[in-house]
Amino acid sequence: MVSFSKIALFAAVAQAAVIPQESPTGLKVKRSGDQDIVTWDKYSFFVNGERVLIYSGEVHPFRNPVQDLHLDVLQKIKALGFNAVSIYVHWGVVEYERGKFNWDGVFNLQPFFDAAKAAGLWVIARPGPYINAESAGGGLPGWGARVEGQWRNSNANYTAAWQPYINSVGKIIAKNQITNGGPIIIAQPENEYSGFMNPDGTLNPQEDLEYERLLLEAFDEAGIVVPTVSNDAWIGGHFTSVDVYGYDNYPAGFDCANPISSWPDPPDYFYAAHRDVAPNTPNSILEYQGGAFDPWGGAGFEQCYKLIGPEMVRVYYKNAYASATHLLNIYMIFGGTNWGHLTNPGGYSSYDYAAAIAEDRTLREKYYEIKLQANFLMVSPAYLTSVPVNVQKFPTSGPNITITELWDEVGEKQRFYIIRQSKPSENTNSAFKVDIETSAGQLTVPQLGNAAFSLPAHDSKILVTDYPAGPVDILYSTLEILTWKVIDGKTVLLLYANTGESGEISVLTNTARKVDVRRGKSNTVTFKQTSSSLTLQFVVGHETVVALDDDILLYVVDRVNAYNFWVPDVNLKDDLPVIIKGGYLLRTAKFSGNTLALTGDTNGTTVFEVIAPKKAQAYTWNGKRIDTDLTRHGTQEGRYRTTTPRVDIPDLARLKWKYINTLPEVSNSYDDSNWVTADHTSTTNKIKPLTPVVLYASDYGFHSGNILWRGHFTAAGGESEFNLSIQGGNAFAYSVWDNDKYLGSFTGAPAPSAHNGTYTLSSWAKDSNHVITILQDHMGLEQNWFGGEENFKSFRGLSDYSFGGANPTLKHWKLTGNLGGEKFVDWARGGYNEGGLFAIRKGYHLPGFDDSKWASKSPLKGISGPGAEFYRTTFNLNIPDGVDYPISIDFGNKVKESYRVEIYVNGWQFGKYIDDIGPQTSFPIPQGILNYKGENTLALSLWSLEDGGAALESIDLVVRNKVEGGVGAVKNSPAPNYTVRPSSY
Repeated sequence: MVSFSKIALFAAVAQAAVIPQESPTGLKVKRSGDQDIVTWDKYSFFVNGERVLIYSGEVHPFRNPVQDLHLDVLQKIKALGFNAVSIYVHWGVVEYERGKFNWDGVFNLQPFFDAAKAAGLWVIARPGPYINAESAGGGLPGWGARVEGQWRNSNANYTAAWQPYINSVGKIIAKNQITNGGPIIIAQPENEYSGFMNPDGTLNPQEDLEYERLLLEAFDEAGIVVPTVSNDAWIGGHFTSVDVYGYDNYPAGFDCANPISSWPDPPDYFYAAHRDVAPNTPNSILEYQGGAFDPWGGAGFEQCYKLIGPEMVRVYYKNAYASATHLLNIYMIFGGTNWGHLTNPGGYSSYDYAAAIAEDRTLREKYYEIKLQANFLMVSPAYLTSVPVNVQKFPTSGPNITITELWDEVGEKQRFYIIRQSKPSENTNSAFKVDIETSAGQLTVPQLGNAAFSLPAHDSKILVTDYPAGPVDILYSTLEILTWKVIDGKTVLLLYANTGESGEISVLTNTARKVDVRRGKSNTVTFKQTSSSLTLQFVVGHETVVALDDDILLYVVDRVNAYNFWVPDVNLKDDLPVIIKGGYLLRTAKFSGNTLALTGDTNGTTVFEVIAPKKAQAYTWNGKRIDTDLTRHGTQEGRYRTTTPRVDIPDLARLKWKYINTLPEVSNSYDDSNWVTADHTSTTNKIKPLTPVVLYASDYGFHSGNILWRGHFTAAGGESEFNLSIQGGNAFAYSVWDNDKYLGSFTGAPAPSAHNGTYTLSSWAKDSNHVITILQDHMGLEQNWFGGEENFKSFRGLSDYSFGGANPTLKHWKLTGNLGGEKFVDWARGGYNEGGLFAIRKGYHLPGFDDSKWASKSPLKGISGPGAEFYRTTFNLNIPDGVDYPISIDFGNKVKESYRVEIYVNGWQFGKYIDDIGPQTSFPIPQGILNYKGENTLALSLWSLEDGGAALESIDLVVRNKVEGGVGAVKNSPAPNYTVRPSSY
């Protein structure tokens, strides 16, 4: 069967796309179910009767197993100017054993929903059943491998499998809907239901409408009444039976090895194509590219960030706005970690995704760039009823320029001009003038002097005309607007451009106004007054503040300085507006009497500027008073000195380590009688094995982590080689032993998911007993992108084996993975957390285990030959309150060797390190998994795949960032201590 990748499919569809041209008219608000809180028309959504732009970021609660850190991430999303967060729920995580749901502890969704509400964010709930998400099985449970027939269609066996899950998660969603006082405003059944497959593996052009009907019916029965949406993988018209049709787009691609130079030309057909499919619903992009995934052996997420960095945001996000996109969800805004074997074979432990909020929750420059754009859109209500009416491309002094004109169809006055490089991958700047339509007629801008409009390479701009900022009517602005507020009757406008650029703003006024430069250089400002307008041109430097009489205050700043401004959502009865400049992050702002209390993070000495009503007589930052002085332009400024105390971080290399052999299975005396007997003679898997019994791990309930196989044979005499066909997923490896004799290993490579191996035996004597032991890596269940396919059932184990020289008699095969398989023993950490190595099955990775009788040895000394050893140590941390110090475990990687390490921190598996494949060498461990105030247990498995053995080059505990502030107290995630496991072996 030919396997198609999702990316290849996107490319093929894009090549063949037929672009519709019609945009129907007509305004009609629709409603969902019996609720009228969340409604929509062809332009946008309404919440409580107010037309809203839904600007959202994707976060996966299951990739952050520390409940108290959700608020940190969500406050950072709110501070962007976003008003929503989108989530997936992983079915396989919460129903690891069929019929038994785990919504407890870190798997409880309620703390996330409560944190979203506390942060002031709405939620788009996307529970599947299928989610993709580069996750294990794409969200489908491992036990599904034993369910007969196709998945993601109306196959009755599949229907019986998913209905209990949707009923269970659906009730949780229903409880947290906005109609019940919760934050959920939208729900999405299924995910990218866009490609379909026949039972014979051929592509099917038709979706399964009965499956869609059953899903929507299940949502209804669970009590979900908020609007349902779809996310077609492209604008293909699939799953239109939902309330609001939506789609996905990843416009910059995934070539992290060739950032920017690999960028394709931005598409300009989204609006028309969407209108052709769903003319009466808002243009909704449920997944828009916020980063990129990265495979084993890939370029690494820092390289992906060069591909999907602030330049990409400036070019492609503004292009999305040019398509009148009024629901936009950025995938991902925070990726998190594939802890506990949660990834699919195409990815490694980090799910950083090169997102705006990094895996360790630090903020990248891209975060601040997105903030500029989101803040502008949130104060531009006419954008929500604007549609593209004109797209022009013309040559300039640089590459071709594309200008999209958006026209407010409802207000019939405002226009937005999105100006971008037609070829954003090129490195040439452009200089030109542009014609714009205004209420004063067509104008060519810039108007003053001979200065041309400047558009650097990899950049875009949004120009506005007839734009109201409170009582101020802006005729046009070639400077981009960050935000505006009316404070005590004065309109404050924040405008920005790149350093050294010229920009103009023209304000309608029928009286002469005094232009007073109160900060910055006067010679960088020129202006022209007419009977109807005042036009000002700026050469943009760090910051220029200009007062126009006493009722308009213009801040004109360069881009980097613009990053420093925050517009908090201050929920006050009299709606007092506030703008804050300064700080790494502003979390909250509220009045307590006449004191404006601010909370947030700083990473150095900060000068705060507070633009607030006169009511504010005092200011505090995280409870500490800020002494301020009045500026020339009427605001308050004060210096705040950040305190980031030094902390003692243990040197892992110098700690006392204990170790044991964690592969006793290759000893001649090992007893595997308590293992699972592989005795199935048939399988529901479409790939039928050639072995006498089925040797597929999922057929016996093992779906993640290391798998061990032991085949017991009686020799016929003269057996000289052992051949096998084995599969484990991309970058997997395995080692083979004959009794206690090592035969060899397949060390793995980034791409191969299967291997055929031949291993030489010492000629077996007749009637001698032999055990072939195989240790293999399980790299995760495959995803199942096509509807009707069964790719997630791809087996992990042996499809064939044979002997050369003679054929021994098989006694039986035994296997094991995590202790208990689907009936896993660690409810707190879940079924995916553990693998099949001896020390893990026994629970020796857990805190509290007494290793005093173990021998002492460091993983830096390592193992002398092939095999696996297990190492433990403990250390203490004492990180003070009031700071956020993200910490990682980092490995040296100068000389690449064939070994593999799994990292367990306080019992939580938080990393798989493959020295010779990579690319990941740094593993962030969040506070709450790490105990920041007390003892921590660190355990490592070290599996050598070479005769010469293996040892860690280095291992370090690293503080990755230091900020004062943080989210506050973080409760440690449940980390049950070691107790004897009576059923372990």
